[in-house]
Order: sequence, then structure tokens, then C-alpha cells
Amino acid sequence: MNWPILSTLIIIPLIGCITILLINSTDDIGKRNIKLVSLYASIVNFLISIILWVNFDKLSPDFQFVERYAWLSENITYYIGVDGISIFLIILTTFLMPFCILISWNSVKDKIKEYMIAFLVLETLMIGVFSALDLVVFYLFFEACLIPMFLIIGIWGGVRRVYATFKFFLYTLSGSVLMLIAIIYIYIVTGTTDIVKLDTYLFDYSIQTWLWLAFFISFEVKIPMFPVHTWLPDAHVEAPTAGSVILAGVLLQMGGYGLLRFSIPLFPVASYVFMDFVFVLSVIAIIYTSFIAIAQEDIKKLIAYSSVAHMGFVTMGIFTFTEQGIQGAIFQMLSHGLISSALFLSVGVVYDRMHTREISVYGGVVRKMPIYASFFLVFTMANIGLPGTSGFVGEFLTLIGAFKVDIYVALFATTGVILSAVYALWLYKRVFLGQIINDKLNVLEDISSRELFILAPFVLLIILFGFYPNMIIELTAESSTNLINNYNYSLEQYQSFLTLQDVK
Repeated sequence: MNWPILSTLIIIPLIGCITILLINSTDDIGKRNIKLVSLYASIVNFLISIILWVNFDKLSPDFQFVERYAWLSENITYYIGVDGISIFLIILTTFLMPFCILISWNSVKDKIKEYMIAFLVLETLMIGVFSALDLVVFYLFFEACLIPMFLIIGIWGGVRRVYATFKFFLYTLSGSVLMLIAIIYIYIVTGTTDIVKLDTYLFDYSIQTWLWLAFFISFEVKIPMFPVHTWLPDAHVEAPTAGSVILAGVLLQMGGYGLLRFSIPLFPVASYVFMDFVFVLSVIAIIYTSFIAIAQEDIKKLIAYSSVAHMGFVTMGIFTFTEQGIQGAIFQMLSHGLISSALFLSVGVVYDRMHTREISVYGGVVRKMPIYASFFLVFTMANIGLPGTSGFVGEFLTLIGAFKVDIYVALFATTGVILSAVYALWLYKRVFLGQIINDKLNVLEDISSRELFILAPFVLLIILFGFYPNMIIELTAESSTNLINNYNYSLEQYQSFLTLQDVK
């Protein structure tokens, strides 16, 4: 392709922002136009991302659609491109954004212009994160994502939004400071921030540990992993529905993406050294947060803890350094992005009617909202990992990868599958089944055509990827294989180095 498709994806949401700023009317027509501009911009971006997918060569492990322009210096450039690992995350981003706007159509009534601009700017930044091939460019996009999300939670969030948004901001910013220091060091030592060049650079084994830790802490907070996960439930509870969708669907995946793009390729030896450490944190996250989820009385908080548990499978799969484990982790990132987003969208549907997320308030909802209950059941089964859904494929592959490396890690992680069934089915039973004991539920109406349009695509994709996972696996296969081969080659060099040291 001759035209800069990635830059187009980055710019279109900004064009939408400029158009919104030109709308001065504050009446109902003006508000409607603002919503329409935001929706059209996000839809156009999604369609362009489909063109990106269609033209992507799945047989090549190299970066494609590469663009490079002079920026800060000869060695720090605006350098972007995609491979099999990043392309599906860009598509996931552009796919979710129209639904975020649609779910907010009637629920957000104040500062609509600012709200839509925040989401469009966030879309630009997220696409930039997944396409950046320069460390400095990546860091700027990565950190800048905090700003619109900070505003979304802090302005349009719930009662404790100030506490939640500051906790979210401070946790993620603190972790990223170490990564910035590491990037500066890398530039001083190598003279470049080009990811492609750095992938072939072998850092001194003694310094790899510190660089790996600096990057890992940043990504650990973003995922988030135990014990720095506590900001996520607070952020989810206070965030508006669309904010929770982006937070769970895309922002969490940045952590897993960072491990795949930077931690393993740049610091393979340190990644090997810390493999058991990551396994322990992953297993704790899977089991511990599952137990915490069982004890929750807020629907969104339960789903938030569920997200932490499911992202534990991602980190576990990545550090198996096996084909099944890494491909399973990538698939799990996509699957979790769809399932958790669908669950938060579903919670938003009933919250708009009842204005509460307390589980104790509900019961027997299926009697008043049978279609809605059916949708939620599909998402619940997918969250459990029922065969035939996308949730099963990701977890199954990561467990196979773990079984190949450490059977005890695989056994402990498997208990997370059982526990997820416990809290998910418990939630469904309390909210949807039984008798209606709250008279306020009698006025509930089933989902509208707009809500049906929002939820139906998620059902289709979750089932489609469950029965035909090769749509994703074939896309990521070459990049995953290339990552593993480079990792194994680096370890061989390290073993040779140790042998020579012993001889001396």
C-alpha cells in the first residue's frame, strides 16, 4: 500500500476532535451532532483498520505498513509499523470505540463535547502505542493515554471518582518513571531508540536484569498483576461504562503487549531468569483475585477482579516461551478484551435503568429482561471459558504451554478455571434467577434496539473465535514463532558465554 494507513488511523480521531470543537451549538441538535461526528469518526477508523487486516501478510514475521519520518534527531524518529502481535490490538481498539460512544448516547448528559473529545484523543493514543517502533514514541503515547482516562474517570465517574482517578494515575505513572530511566540509559549506551535495531542488540547480561525490572514494573502495573492490582477495581467501579470498556478492553492489554514487544525481545536472558518469578505472581493473581471476586457485592468490582485473574493467564502464557503459551496469551488478550468489554457494557445497560450495581438489589431479572439475560449468560459462559467460546481457546492454550514447562504451575492455574465458574455463576444466579423481591425491578424493560445493536456483535465474535480460532492464530503465528526463535538464539549465546567463562 502506498498511502500511510497507520498515520491515517492515528489522525482521523483527531480530525473528529477538531470538527467537534467547531460545533458551537449547545442545544439538543448541537449535542446530537457532536455524538454523530464522534460515531462517524470511530466507524471510519474501524473500517480503515479492516483494510489494514485485509492487506496484512500473515506469512511474514516482519513489521508491515512501516512509516518513518524525521523527528527529534537522526536516531529518534516517528517510526511506526505493525506485525502479527500488534495488528489485532489496533483492530480491537477501533472496534470497541463506536460501542463506547453508542453506550454513552443517553447516559452522558453533561460536558458531552469534552467527553467525546476525550475518547477520540484516547483512541489516537492507543493506536499510537500499538504501532510505535521507537521507544521514545512508544513511551509518549503510552504515558499520554493516562491523561484522557484520568479525565474520563475524574469528571464523569461515580461518587468516589477523585480517589479512584488519582489512585489510577499515581500507580501507572510511578511504574512508568522507571521505564523512562531505562529508555534514557538504552539511548546513551546504544545511540538509538529504534526497536528493530535494538532487537538485535545484546545488552550486557549484568545490566539486563535492571533494565528488565524497569520495564516489567511499568507493564506489571498496567496489566495489572499482583500485588499492584488494587487500583483497577476502584477505577472500574467509578468509571463510566464506556471508560470501563476501554480500561478492560484495551488499556490492560498494553501491559501484555509491552512484555511481548520489549521485555522478551530486548532482555531475553533476564526474561528467562525471572520466568519462575512471573509464574508465581501469575498463579497468585489467578487464585487470590478469584477468591476476592467471590466476596464482592458490586457487579463491576467482581468483573474487575475477574479481569485481574484472567490477565494472570496472559502473563503465565507469555513466560512459558512456548508456541502454545505465547499464542494462547495473545489470543487471551483479544478474548478478554471482547468478553470483559461485553460484560461491562451489559452492566451499563441495567445500571442505566436502576442506577445501582449492588448485587443484593437484583434478583429474577430474567423475568423482566429475558433477551438481556440471554446475552449476559453467553458472556458469563465465555468468561468461565466454556468450550465453543473464545474464552476457552486462550486459557486452554496457555495451560498447555504451562504444562510443558512446569506441571505444578499448570495445576495451580487450572484451579482458577474452577474458581471463575464459581463467582461467575454465583453472580448470574443472584442477579437473574429466582423470584423478584425488589418491587423496583417490576418496571424494567428489556433491551432497546440500540442496546441490542451494541451487544449482538460481541456474541457473534465470541462464538466465532471460539469455533474458528485460526482467524487470530494464523495472524499471530509467524510473529510468535519469530519471537520464540530469537529468544532461544539469545539463550544459546548466553549459555556459550557462561561456558567460556567457566573455561577461563
